[in-house]
Amino acid sequence: MSTGAAAFVRPRTLASADLRLVVVPHAGGSGAVYHPMTRCLPPSWELLLLDLPGRGKRHGLPPLTDMKALVAQVTDDVAALADGTPLALFGHSFGAVVAAETARSLESRGTVPLWVGVSGRQAPAVRPGIRLLDPTLSEVELARRLTRLGGMPDRLDELPEFRARFLQLIRSDLRALDSYRPAAGRRPLTGDLTAFAATDDALAPAAGAAAWAPETTGAFRRRIFPGGHFHFLKDAFPAFTAAVVAEIEETRARLSPSSAAAGREETA
Repeated sequence: MSTGAAAFVRPRTLASADLRLVVVPHAGGSGAVYHPMTRCLPPSWELLLLDLPGRGKRHGLPPLTDMKALVAQVTDDVAALADGTPLALFGHSFGAVVAAETARSLESRGTVPLWVGVSGRQAPAVRPGIRLLDPTLSEVELARRLTRLGGMPDRLDELPEFRARFLQLIRSDLRALDSYRPAAGRRPLTGDLTAFAATDDALAPAAGAAAWAPETTGAFRRRIFPGGHFHFLKDAFPAFTAAVVAEIEETRARLSPSSAAAGREETA
């Protein structure tokens, strides 16, 4: 299976990037959905939009339905591009699990992302009280629930073949989520972690965002936005991207040598 650059949409390729931001899409999504982020990033940052098997640049490959296999694949994808450039990972919903577990896998290989952003997903230690999305739902019911969450692409009902393929991808990703069993006693991340949540998100209630804190020994922060599960799409994308940038910049400032020197002076 292709890895490295072949796995990503790269809106702009930089010879010497100041930071690389890897974005893992939500269930059924492709990296292209997150393309608008590039207009709101610092010009020295490179955006890497991951296409998982079965969609986008890797549409000819069968989707993976096992989370361990999926994380192993994404770890290989990201590691193939690791060259010492500071690395940040962001994922929404299903993508949040993949991003967080990939960061943990990368750390085990010696590549430590400085920041991970998880959005629209309950922490691994939290069992959802209501399971709105289930891979065994009928096509009609699955589509109805996705529409209610805002996760059905516009005018998809006008394209029956694409609609069927999209729902097939959703089922594959939901099966991967069902296979996810965090190992007891596993090590937390060491980089900073930010949990993004929305006030009206039925899949990941904002009150549960704090449960992500034990997933890292680094700094933990929360960002709460108005809206539902896909609150950040369309007109809200620029403001949300600005929040992602601000979180990464806060981590970089905290870890910078000048910040460390200032901390030593304060305690002297």
